[in-house]
Amino acid sequence: MRGIGTLRERLVVPRRSAVLADILSRALFDAQTALDVGCGEGSIDLLIQAAMPGLMIRGVDVLVWPEARIPVETFDGYQLPFDDKSFDAVMFVDVLHHTDDPMVLLREAKRVARSAIVLKDHTADAALAHLILRFMDWVGNAHHNVTLPYNYWSEQRWRAAFAELGLAIEQWQSTLGLYPWPASLVFERGLHFVARLGPQNIQPLFQLPGDAKDARLGASHYV
Repeated sequence: MRGIGTLRERLVVPRRSAVLADILSRALFDAQTALDVGCGEGSIDLLIQAAMPGLMIRGVDVLVWPEARIPVETFDGYQLPFDDKSFDAVMFVDVLHHTDDPMVLLREAKRVARSAIVLKDHTADAALAHLILRFMDWVGNAHHNVTLPYNYWSEQRWRAAFAELGLAIEQWQSTLGLYPWPASLVFERGLHFVARLGPQNIQPLFQLPGDAKDARLGASHYV
């Protein structure tokens, strides 16, 4: 298991981190401060800050990695240790499917964020989606002792959750290009998305490029 995980980190993670940093940077276009919840070692955050020199990113995680590359504080996994509206944006990168109830941290993010929540996670709508996502999660995280509840939601369930919390989808992208061909034939397939969320009284800004079919609106960095 450790050998597979190590191979993945050498062959897949650099490309994946670069692609995600580019997409997330565009979703954070108006932020000067951001909180990365479940930031891990912070490698994606460094790439984002390199692209956006005026952006300050802090992290929180249930366990601070010795090799953390951004300022990181510990938290209990449920309540963010910050006052209301402390950051322009709150970010989750492949974190919420590691929780028993994503709504808990989404509510906290809404409390702490002044303008936006930026979210990268999965949708479990494609054929064999749960099986493929479980495999990806296990390969990417088991050797880091990350909790693996395999809590994957459908796109419909995500959208219903956002509506329940009073969050509007300002941007949505589900074609990310995280994996090269032919791995993309298995590990992309609409299994990933990045969304920018804001208050429902704010009109959607624009759709992230490269995803025309999504014109309709309606603690880990490894999977």
